Amino acid sequence: MSSRYGMIGGVTAPRLMLLDSASLYFRAYYGVPDTLRSPQGEPVNAVRGLLDFIARLVHDHRPDQLVACMDADWRPQWRVDLIPSYKTHRVAEAATDGEEEVPDTLAPQVPVIEQVLDALGIARIGSPGYEADDVIGTLTARATGPVQIVTGDRDLFQLVDDARAITVLYPVKGMGNLQVTDDALLLEKYGVRGAQYADLAALRGDPSDGLPGVKGIGEKTAAQLIHEYGDLSGIRAAAQDIGSALTPARRRNLLEASAYLDVAPTVVGVATDAPVPDFDPALPTEPLDPMTLESLSARWNLGTSLDRVLEALTG
Repeated sequence: MSSRYGMIGGVTAPRLMLLDSASLYFRAYYGVPDTLRSPQGEPVNAVRGLLDFIARLVHDHRPDQLVACMDADWRPQWRVDLIPSYKTHRVAEAATDGEEEVPDTLAPQVPVIEQVLDALGIARIGSPGYEADDVIGTLTARATGPVQIVTGDRDLFQLVDDARAITVLYPVKGMGNLQVTDDALLLEKYGVRGAQYADLAALRGDPSDGLPGVKGIGEKTAAQLIHEYGDLSGIRAAAQDIGSALTPARRRNLLEASAYLDVAPTVVGVATDAPVPDFDPALPTEPLDPMTLESLSARWNLGTSLDRVLEALTG
């Protein structure tokens, strides 16, 4: 039996690694000096940084399957319809088309990243009308074996599930220090398990995503309420029950936030039914298109970063 396969319910199953691609290439862009340039002088720090991340992940974790999950829609209309403030601040003030604000020297690197992943043969999957988080949620729901989700986005902690061997590898500092996030760690840090994290996030809110949360309820209070009442539904039922132990102020704040709490679980929760195309998630052991890859390497000065990925894949 290969050690590269995990056991779920006594059955050997492939180990799947899912990359939150935008989260990782943004991190690479800000973490790798922009002195890395193409022969024409264009920055390639995000491209090379992401390749270095992938090389390290493959070398250290040896997944059987690897999927780069993409944002086909970074701010889906169905989420905005429910909470209009969703990600509003991330829209460029000068933009008129609702596009996400991306640094001028990062935007041209994204197509290069896509071309390199395709030439390597690493599956690159998005779903129209859905975020990368939703693709990750959908592929996690379908997985038959262990799943490692690599992301700098805490929202994906909601997918952690010890029973299914689903963990989140969360970069603490670069990719050299990954926090292996399981239910035990979430209980220690936040007071909730993965299955309860979306309720905590809805109650707490998140200004970076334009989610107001409930007045007076921060992370610790949200965890305390979940511990006392089980979940968001239990908390809301307690707010309706004048005989519950909730303080008058907390009851009032929860009731005043009823309209928000009606829709927040849908907005905060990742979709598990996003339509995704048929694809082969297998980790490639050699480049799918060596000639194109060689051309891209020369054009963009991918150098040792690409070499490390190829070494990791063939290793």
